[in-house]
Amino acid sequence: MLIDFFLHLKARKLPVSTREFLTLLEALQAHVCGPSIDDFYVLARACLVKDESLYDRFDQAFGEYFKGVTEIPGLEAELPEEWLRAMARKHLTPEERAKLEKLGWKKLMDEFRKRLAEQKGRHQGGNKWIGTGGSSPFGNNGTHPEGIRIGGESAGNRTAVKVWDKREFRNLDDSVELGTRNIKVALRRLRRFARQGAAEELDLDGTIAATARNAGWLDLMMRPERHNAVKVLLFLDVGGSMDDHIKVCEELFSACRLEFKHLEYFYFHNCVYEGVWRDNQRRHAERTPVFDVIHKYGPDYKLIFVGDATMSPYEILHPHGSVEHMNAEAGATWLRRLLDAYPAAAWLNPEPERLWDYRKSIELIRQIMADRMYPMTLDGLTRAMQGLSKKH
Repeated sequence: MLIDFFLHLKARKLPVSTREFLTLLEALQAHVCGPSIDDFYVLARACLVKDESLYDRFDQAFGEYFKGVTEIPGLEAELPEEWLRAMARKHLTPEERAKLEKLGWKKLMDEFRKRLAEQKGRHQGGNKWIGTGGSSPFGNNGTHPEGIRIGGESAGNRTAVKVWDKREFRNLDDSVELGTRNIKVALRRLRRFARQGAAEELDLDGTIAATARNAGWLDLMMRPERHNAVKVLLFLDVGGSMDDHIKVCEELFSACRLEFKHLEYFYFHNCVYEGVWRDNQRRHAERTPVFDVIHKYGPDYKLIFVGDATMSPYEILHPHGSVEHMNAEAGATWLRRLLDAYPAAAWLNPEPERLWDYRKSIELIRQIMADRMYPMTLDGLTRAMQGLSKKH
């Protein structure tokens, strides 16, 4: 369209150059004007006409070419993507939310398979089909008390019981500078326990002093070897709701790397299943079977889970309940296997302890952990280290 306009101006004997026309196109690409024909007229005249005596001729040629046109195609205003996403979300009243039915795991999965087979096209804002911004239990950016989120971003409700989407997590930074030494001080309680009963080493200063007091007869003095013998197996929950707790988890992770000489760590998401990983960027390609972890690291390791335990109860209790894959065995089964292998265990929860009683998944994890869940506070860390220091 604009090339024909350029040729039309040339035909009307206006001395417009290719360079001036390219300047006009660059201005349009930079969104200097909107789709209004009046705005475009001002911009085109400024770019193409360098002699005021030619304004009348340009006006005549412009009027001939754009007669009846009110907007320039392709220059429609673009709304920010986040505005469109917000507009697409269906806002429900408390009464409307209360009417939405929780289907239950089996019915939810059966209904999803049925609608997936029946649906023929894209849907938005509805309450049945797989789509966006509606109150259907299937899709994304919508509202429902439980459902399957398929691609896209969450609407912020965190009520999906399964997510079909590839998500990327980042590794925790073990070099983060701690804002406080309190975490390290609390962790040292476990180190002091590990030193009890450690092998002895020669106390050179004590031996010299004792020999001098003994008229030159050698009197060897021994002292317990001061080394960090405690072994820790750290499992860290990443992604999802744990993004709210990255800072405190990085502080804890950094303190553990400094305080424990024998530290092994793995990542998981929401609940532990058959595989864990060390690098979040390669978590799909390089997974470590949990059975391999159990066989490699002995029962003398202290097992510490770090996670908010906030998830759908299906993820803990049901096969295929994971939001990321179809797990053959329930998360609770794998947690109990780890607890059987490592009697000294604790779960550190960054969520405020006052909220624990309101979340079913936290209640389930606490039962599996035999109430060995502690808040990630100074007092909670102290109690956790005391619990891990007991003989099992």
